[in-house]
Order: sequence, then structure tokens, then C-alpha cells
Amino acid sequence: MALDALRATPIFAEVPDEHLQRLAAQAIPMSLREGDFLITEGDQADDLFVVVSGEFDVTKRSGTSEIPLARVGPGAIQGELAALERGKRMASVRAVTDAEVLRIPYLAVRDLLTGEPDAALGIIRTVIGRLRGMEATLRQREKLAGLGTLAAGLAHELNNPAAAIRRSVDSLDRAIAERNALHPADALTLLRPAGHASLDALDRADAVDEIEGLIGDTQMAAALVDAGWTTDELRGAFAGMDAVAAREAAAWLAASATVETLIGEVRMAGDRISEIVGAVKSYAYLDQAPVQRIDVRKGLDDTLVILRHKLKVGEIEVTRDYDPDLPEIEAWGSELNQVWTNLIDNAADAMDGRGALSIRAKSSGDEVAVTICDSGPGIPPDVASKIFEPFFTTKPPGIGSGLGLHISHQAVVRHGGRIDLESEPGHTCFIVTLPTTMPKSARAGAAASNP
Repeated sequence: MALDALRATPIFAEVPDEHLQRLAAQAIPMSLREGDFLITEGDQADDLFVVVSGEFDVTKRSGTSEIPLARVGPGAIQGELAALERGKRMASVRAVTDAEVLRIPYLAVRDLLTGEPDAALGIIRTVIGRLRGMEATLRQREKLAGLGTLAAGLAHELNNPAAAIRRSVDSLDRAIAERNALHPADALTLLRPAGHASLDALDRADAVDEIEGLIGDTQMAAALVDAGWTTDELRGAFAGMDAVAAREAAAWLAASATVETLIGEVRMAGDRISEIVGAVKSYAYLDQAPVQRIDVRKGLDDTLVILRHKLKVGEIEVTRDYDPDLPEIEAWGSELNQVWTNLIDNAADAMDGRGALSIRAKSSGDEVAVTICDSGPGIPPDVASKIFEPFFTTKPPGIGSGLGLHISHQAVVRHGGRIDLESEPGHTCFIVTLPTTMPKSARAGAAASNP
């Protein structure tokens, strides 16, 4: 049975009987029920498997969801890549029907590949095809994850000013109604404080106490101080009034101050929303040519706006150091912004939400260098050597696809640039160096893809 099953597998179809019989003799039959896992993502790989009967779903975790990669049936080989490199399983394989498989020990496969080149070529073709398919699927998922990051940032950033507007408008209705119930002298309605000095907490408390002594109400006194009124100005405004009239005048001025403060809060929240929308439009380069001359500083700042919720909540201190005369560069703007997003997002994760993030943008000759550094634990040399490889990740299964830095690296190279890594405990920097003018080959590729 094992020999027939192996012979039905395309990559073993041309293997001579002598080699195939030896492989079949070492194969271990296995039976699985519907729902059983044949391979679990993240486990240490040892052997590979040949499906004899039944069907399996191949999936990869991303966050809380499972990304379907393929459905396989009889004749399929599974787990060959991780088994050959003796690494971690890159995906899970789960039975969707009752199934029979052959478990092929790693040493048996190694002996076959050593003695039978055709089998080696067959497995290599299978591995390459599977990697291409997985990368294509996960690239699309990475784009969707990027949209998810953007959406989460927008939802958080827009919710705060929107909530502020709602609160202020609700309070504004009451404040206007309270003010309209008062009937001050016409001359009083024209009065405004001379200035609005900034007071620290202690000076403000003293000013509130002083005005309270004049008008006899703490809440009104606080509103008047915040509006910029001083005791001397109020005494001048209340000159000639009796105590009752002065108190009514103070109440009207305090209500007016509250109205103006609330209007100012609505205006600030509206400006904040406009800033966010403008940053998103600039970040995505909406309604603009795909290749153009861009200001790298603007792209970095827009990215920080998009990720501000993650940096603020995690208490990450951000410092920026940009050359004032930094030249514009020729680039795919939205593609570079995705690079900045990946690097800054990874830095925040590395610091576990607490630390220091520094961003520098400097020019040298006909190049611009962007350096993004974090105060995280650092990247060991053995990991650093693989950091840009596809599917390589130090995050637990389901947290990262292992494509973020790979895609960033490809994007930078596509622009004719390079991305370097410098890391030691407590200090990790990614240095992205880009030419101010893209190579002719890159511009030609852009023209071909956008006729």
C-alpha cells in the first residue's frame, strides 16, 4: 500500500523502484479523523507526509484568524519545507475528512535526495511553488493588515475629537440657555478681558480665590479666570453696581466665558479631525500620480499621525530630527509610507509600548537617509542575518506573517535604495537610504505598470 501511494505522488512518480521501495519500507501509516491536526504551525519539524486518502485544509494564523492557503487531497506532500530545513512548521494542516497518510522520516527523505536527483528536483519544484503561492496569499493579507492598522488608528484618533465635539455641543446648549436667561446692561456685553495670561496651577488657584472673594462663587470665579479676567478688570466692570447687580453681571460674564470656551473646544476638535483627514489623504497619496517627487519628512509625520494612538497609549517618547533643507526624492509615496509604518510599528512592538523612538532624516549628496531607532532589547546577530527573509519572524505563531520587513526591503530596493540594520541591546536602528532620483529601470517599470 505504501509503495502504491508513493508512486501516485507526482514528485515520486519517476523515482526508480529500488529507491522508492526503500522509502516505502520506512514509511509509517497514520489514520486521522475529521478535525485532527496533521501539522500544527509553530511546532518543530521532523518528518514529511504524503496524503493517501481524504482531504486537508492548509492554513496560517494571523492574529485571531486562520488564513486558508490550500485544500489538498491524495498524492499531496505536506511539511516538506520545514522538514528539510529542520525548522518550525510554517502552517497548519487539518483533516476535513477522515484520512490516511504516510509519515516519511526525515533521514529516509535525505537518503533518497542524496541518491536520486530527480526526486530532489521534484521536491524543490514543489517547495518553490508552495512558497510562491503562500507569499502571494500573505502579501494580500499583509495589505489588508496594513489597512486594519490604518483603520484602527483612524477609529481611535477620530473618536477622541468626535467625542469632544459631542460633549462640548451638549454643554454648549445648556451654557447658552443659562446665559440667555440673564439680562445684563448693554455696555457689559461689549466688555472683554484685556489678555489671557497662561497660569500655572498655583497661580490659577490664587486667582480663583481672589475673584471668588469679589463675587462669592467658586465655579463662576474659575470660569472667569480661565477666560482671562483679572480682579481689577472685574472691579472696573462692576463700578457703580450694587451687590445684586454685580453678581448678575459676574454670572453673565462667566456664562459667556463658558460659551466661548466650549466653542473653542469644538473648533479645536474640528481642526484635529481636519488634520487627521489631511494626513490620511497625504499618507495614501490619494488622487495623485503613483510616482512623483515627495517630501520624506511629510511622509514620516503622516505615519506618526496614523500610529499616534499606539505610541501615546504605550507611553513611547518620539523625537524627530530632520534636515531643514532635505531634498525631495522621486518615489512611490504610498509604498514608502508603508515602509515607515512597518518600521515604526515594529519598533513600538519591540519596546512593548514603553521607551524612546527617534526618527532622523538626513541628506548626503544625491541620497536621503532615514534612520528609525528604538530602545528595545535589540536583535541578536543570528536573527539579524535573517530579518529580511520572507516568512521569517521572531513573533509567536499568529502574531506576524514574517513578510513585513521582507516587503519593506523589496520596496526600498525597488526604489534603488538599501535598508541596513544596526542593533545592540537597548538600541536598534533601521537605516533606509534612498536616491533622490529613481534609477531608470525603476521609472521604466512604473511607466509599464501605469500606461
